[in-house]
Amino acid sequence: MKQSVKLIVGNWKMHGLSAALVEAQALNDALRDGAASARVGVCPPATLIDRMRAVLAHGPVELGGQDCHASPSGAFTGSISAEMLADAGAGLVILGHSERRTAFGETDAEVASKVEAAIAAGLEPIVCVGESLAQREAGEALAVVTAQVRGSLPIGLSDHPFAVAYEPVWAIGTGLTPTTTQIAEAHAAIRAAIIERLGLGASKAPILYGGSVKPDNAGEILAAPEVGGALVGGASLKAADFLGIIRAA
Repeated sequence: MKQSVKLIVGNWKMHGLSAALVEAQALNDALRDGAASARVGVCPPATLIDRMRAVLAHGPVELGGQDCHASPSGAFTGSISAEMLADAGAGLVILGHSERRTAFGETDAEVASKVEAAIAAGLEPIVCVGESLAQREAGEALAVVTAQVRGSLPIGLSDHPFAVAYEPVWAIGTGLTPTTTQIAEAHAAIRAAIIERLGLGASKAPILYGGSVKPDNAGEILAAPEVGGALVGGASLKAADFLGIIRAA
């Protein structure tokens, strides 16, 4: 199912000091005229969320976090709860990103617990799935992503807004991009897994593509079947580059 309104989200990862707020301001100002047909969000480091809320006030750009703890509070030094993100001004949260799964060993079950925490706090989760290069070359890509969908989406999610982001691990930050045929195949498999897991009520949840999305390839990627938007890394750090992707939607 082709989405009528794309969701384009920038993941700043561990980039951005106070000076980077000018890029968020430039993005917000450029989109105030309503020229973009897509929903647009930015997920900065947690240190910038509250200040970015002020920068984005009364504008169209939505604000998000990059992760949250599964518990609402507790003795978890260094962690941030979904309630804290919401209190700071976030409305979105990225969960289960491959960098979290790989570097921090997050399992599908842990991601599902975080998704439950996010929806309890009123956040809209963006749940990431994706295969490694070895899994792709072994012909396991579709099996991997569908298993991640089944394991990472709690049943209670069906009554809440959410998105799934397909990010092939081997394409993140490498400059490599799957063919549009490969993207369409993965998104079709993810859609089927979402419906199998949550029912037809979740058939309109956007499936975003992420992995070396740039202004020069965004149009082709976003036109592929079942691509409901994009989760953008490095190209979202500069307003001019990010705007090129947003306008391709």
